[in-house]
Amino acid sequence: MFRSHLKKIFWPKCELMLLWLDQNLYFGKASNSTELNISDKGKPMKYLILLSMAVMTVFSPGRARASDMEAAGLALQASDLSRGNVSGIQWNIDIESITAKRTQANKLNVLVKGTNCLAEYLAPARIRGQKLLMQDRNMWFIKPGLSRAVPISPRQKLLGGASNGDIASTNYAGDYTIESVEDEDVNNAPCFVYELKAKNKKVTYDRIRYWVSKERQVGLKAQFFTLSGKMFKTALFEYDHTIRIKGEDRPFVSRMIIENAVGEVEKTIMVYHGIQIREINASAFNLNLLVR
Repeated sequence: MFRSHLKKIFWPKCELMLLWLDQNLYFGKASNSTELNISDKGKPMKYLILLSMAVMTVFSPGRARASDMEAAGLALQASDLSRGNVSGIQWNIDIESITAKRTQANKLNVLVKGTNCLAEYLAPARIRGQKLLMQDRNMWFIKPGLSRAVPISPRQKLLGGASNGDIASTNYAGDYTIESVEDEDVNNAPCFVYELKAKNKKVTYDRIRYWVSKERQVGLKAQFFTLSGKMFKTALFEYDHTIRIKGEDRPFVSRMIIENAVGEVEKTIMVYHGIQIREINASAFNLNLLVR
């Protein structure tokens, strides 16, 4: 009766475990390899304890096994390609910040070569021609008429919920340590869920929880945290563009939708367009040439 009740609750996931318990533990008969002296009176409770341990294994959140870590690492690297970490690419970004009180918008042209990035404001007119330069996660603001560039941080606010570092390519596989990986679905798409910790203070975020599609190998969702573990914003990603890398087509980001998790309700939408894979000379990122 006791066994029938348990089977009804956990069947079919635990069917094989129940069979194993019958065949390998002594519940009235001895196993070939081990005998456990379990009295008839103690059977139900000890059976429950053992089965509970099995059920915890079956139903516990799926952390990636060691054998899956290599696949998870490769998927994270591939996801960076779909967010600009390639050797020579250009795009335009339209950024719109929406709150209950107002809407603001910027337009930028962005050149990227690996982790180097040069962004130039196209609009609004009052800031047209101003530039943001990133070299290996060091960043400067360049304004026409100024004789010197101003050091800035990728973490500083660009517009709305977007930070300066958000306009650059991502290098999560290189800039962050993978602390853990789990399995979870996003809109029925099986994903790796990464807990990422920054390797240094030069990157845009201290901690990221990042969902990457196993099939498409693109980032679908992100949560951003302070070093103390407080979530302060979230992001969703869409991939309606395609780029060709080494003879293969792969999705490329078309929209990043950022929402604040604290403070004023605000949505920031970054729309990517005009994507071109092309050769970009290293001199495009030369700070001395830009400040003249």
